[in-house]
Amino acid sequence: MPDSLGKRQRRDANAKKAVAREERRVARAARRRDREAGLIEAGPPIGPAEQSEWLPARPEVAEALAEGEPSP
Repeated sequence: MPDSLGKRQRRDANAKKAVAREERRVARAARRRDREAGLIEAGPPIGPAEQSEWLPARPEVAEALAEGEPSP
């Protein structure tokens, strides 16, 4: 019987997931080393949220902001 019926696709998908897990593990280890060395602050990176992340902009507001006018 041929190696089909989705086995190859599952194997490939699992291999991609394993590579992604390894990349995340390496990135975590690098961040941990940087925190221990004092290069970055402890904890998750926290910054101001962009408006596009939580609320879609109205077209008239986006135009006003682009022109430098205060929003209505």
